[in-house]
Amino acid sequence: MGEARVVIADPDAQSRKALKAILNQAGHLVTGEAEDGLTALKLIRTRQPDLVILDARMAVMDGSEFAYIVEEDGLAPIILLTSGDQFAIQKETDEQQLFAYAIKPVTEQSLLPVIDIVIKNYTRIRTLEQEVSRLKDVIATRKLVEKAKGILMDSYKLTESEAFKRIQKQSMNKRVSMKSVAKAIILAHEINM
Repeated sequence: MGEARVVIADPDAQSRKALKAILNQAGHLVTGEAEDGLTALKLIRTRQPDLVILDARMAVMDGSEFAYIVEEDGLAPIILLTSGDQFAIQKETDEQQLFAYAIKPVTEQSLLPVIDIVIKNYTRIRTLEQEVSRLKDVIATRKLVEKAKGILMDSYKLTESEAFKRIQKQSMNKRVSMKSVAKAIILAHEINM
């Protein structure tokens, strides 16, 4: 996978040290360590890691609450460390699993494959979210252009093709998007009504 920048959040200093050793040996860079959720959240926002590994039992903010905040804000992929009995309880209470789990004590063999999968899945999800956003913008632009074409067709008795060419020409002449031109046409029409 390559080198990942990782923030570790665990109240147990020995556990953080062991995790750091595993990550460093695998070629990853630990950019921050925290023993509570609030400190970890500050670290994540400032250091912008590629991955966050955190214990489910943290002070100030528990691990799953913290994980939901990080996921909701799209800050980084998360691996939540939990004991076997906590894992069963956690799985029952999660409506949708937004992050990966690793059962403590973690080993190099149990952690490294999970890291690779979590980062790849996170990257894939973010790429899909960006594509969805782009497509929503395309659809919104098309709707505005269609509405503006309709206004031009009614107001100036133009064909659909002629109305589109006017919008397109205005966009090129003014060096603005067709969406902006369409919004201006719609706004001018609404003012004149």
